Amino acid sequence: MQDEFYMQLALNKAWQYQGLTYPNPAVGAVVVCNGAIVAIEAHQKSGTSHAEVLALLSAYASLSKNTIDFEAFDAGKAHAFLLNLPKNFFSNCDIYVTLEPCSHQGKTPSCANLLKKLQLHKIFIGVKDSIKGHDNGAKNLENIRFGILEKECKTLLEPFTIWQKRAFVLFKLAQTSNGRISTNGNDGYLSSKASLQHVHQLREVCSTLLIGGNTVRVDRPTLDCRFTGAKAPHVKIYAKEDNLDRDIGLFHVCNRDVDVVDTLDFLNTPSFVMVEGGEGMLNTLKDKIDWILLYQTPKLSTNTLTYNTTINLQFLHQRKIDVDMMIWSKNLGH
Repeated sequence: MQDEFYMQLALNKAWQYQGLTYPNPAVGAVVVCNGAIVAIEAHQKSGTSHAEVLALLSAYASLSKNTIDFEAFDAGKAHAFLLNLPKNFFSNCDIYVTLEPCSHQGKTPSCANLLKKLQLHKIFIGVKDSIKGHDNGAKNLENIRFGILEKECKTLLEPFTIWQKRAFVLFKLAQTSNGRISTNGNDGYLSSKASLQHVHQLREVCSTLLIGGNTVRVDRPTLDCRFTGAKAPHVKIYAKEDNLDRDIGLFHVCNRDVDVVDTLDFLNTPSFVMVEGGEGMLNTLKDKIDWILLYQTPKLSTNTLTYNTTINLQFLHQRKIDVDMMIWSKNLGH
């Protein structure tokens, strides 16, 4: 049960960055030295240091009581630093990783090669990497144990496996605790600032933000990333009639494309598509949605705006984000 406990810590950390690592998978890692937890980290952004590397850097800082004098997210510098440590520095350390360490070298060096050279005491892996070219990272590693919380690690990995083949469709919803999706009068935003920032982080990395025509006509949104200062997402508006007001902010954000479409064929292309909408888009896309991300705020509202639909969900993970509850769910159909 101890191994499962450590792997669960790695999973919990990885869930904090679910979706934000696109096109990479969400991965968590924990380093344990002589029975003490010395690092809990997760991959945070594509092109930067992977979970194992960040965990080993944190473990170094904890064990040596030293700080590193370079950017930890610079994978090249991080690998070089770790490889220059004394040969047996991590010999009493175990590492728990939700996904098999990568075998290939792309934007970042191979984590499998790094672990082989560092010669840790034991390596615990949640699930094997099934993507050809990325797999077999553990082939040349020693003292490995596979399958720690394998089911949970596969669930964490599901968006990555889907967007290798077609669009992974994530439907974002925000609601009060009594299921209302709008505030009363001039109450401002429904969700907390932390939730809004998280939504904008997802907008920043998704391939396409999909909305419905009614959202444009009624809400007249901008749909930028002003809470993170990042580039706004490309937008597709699913509408049978293109009678949309081009004067609203949505159509005047720099460096992004806004297309009106009357087909969902683009969902056949490998990508990450986030949907923002209400009842109409939920019903339209109920057979296309993979996961639903719900931000539930601790408010009750007399507003009557809600969504009437029938979708069976499987709760996957939840955590607090400021005062809100963030709930990841899988669409099981209707």
